Order: sequence, then structure tokens, then C-alpha cells
Amino acid sequence: MDVFEYLIDEGVSYIADEHPPAYTAQDVAANEHVSGDIVAKSVIVNDGGEYIMCVLPASYRLDMGKVAKVLDTEEVRLASEDEMGEIFDDCELGAEPPFGNLYYMDTVVDQHLADDEEIVFQAGSHSQSVRMRYTDYQSLTKPKVADFAEHV
Repeated sequence: MDVFEYLIDEGVSYIADEHPPAYTAQDVAANEHVSGDIVAKSVIVNDGGEYIMCVLPASYRLDMGKVAKVLDTEEVRLASEDEMGEIFDDCELGAEPPFGNLYYMDTVVDQHLADDEEIVFQAGSHSQSVRMRYTDYQSLTKPKVADFAEHV
């Protein structure tokens, strides 16, 4: 199920947008004329065999030490491109929507993103974005919220 079908099925309001291809979350922010602080990017980590989706603002970077603490593990690494391709076989690589629940994985959201009223994210394609209320996103994904990213 693509993200648009999911949002429609769940009765969530959103705004979809087509834009020139954007290959980074900061490019999405530029195309959408919004701050990178509200653009959600998904980073997949492997916690000893289990995949976890970390969602953070485009203007931040993952702090692997903080991620390990949040996940209460010593063994955490970024998922490889091959792993990403297998997990998100319905998306363009690097354009994964921030819904770990759609891919049978837990979702952890950085506190800085959780403080926003709305978020913008790629919808599985480098040329499609979604804007929606953070509270709606939170009610759908039921993420753990933690501080695991640092501003770049």
C-alpha cells in the first residue's frame, strides 16, 4: 500500500505536492519552500538484526551514540543500500516515507521533529511530497519520541 492509499484509508488530511526530483531531505525543503526543521527524513538502523526507522528533521543528523542509548543496545548500525532496497521495494531508494509501521518496524522520532505543528516528507518518490499535521502522523505511527539527533 502506498502512503497516499494509507492516509486516505485512515481518513487523515494531507496535502500532496509534485516537485522537481529531490534526492535529499534538504532538497525537498528547498523545493517545498519550507525549513529543513519540518522536513522528516527516515534513516533505517539495524539493532542486532532488527530494523528500526529513525525519523528526524532534514536539518539534523543522526547521533549513533544517542541512538544506541535510546534503543538500549551496544550494536547499532545504518542499514545498507541493499537492505533498504529489500525493505522498501515499493519506493525509490532514498525516498522512503516515515511510516515504519507500514514496513513492520518500530519508529523512533527525534524530539525536535515532534515539536513541530506539521511535517513534510517524501512519499516514496523523489518527486512527490506530503504535508500533514504532526499529531496525525503521531497517531498513525505511535512512535517512541527521543532526543537522538543533532543540528548540522
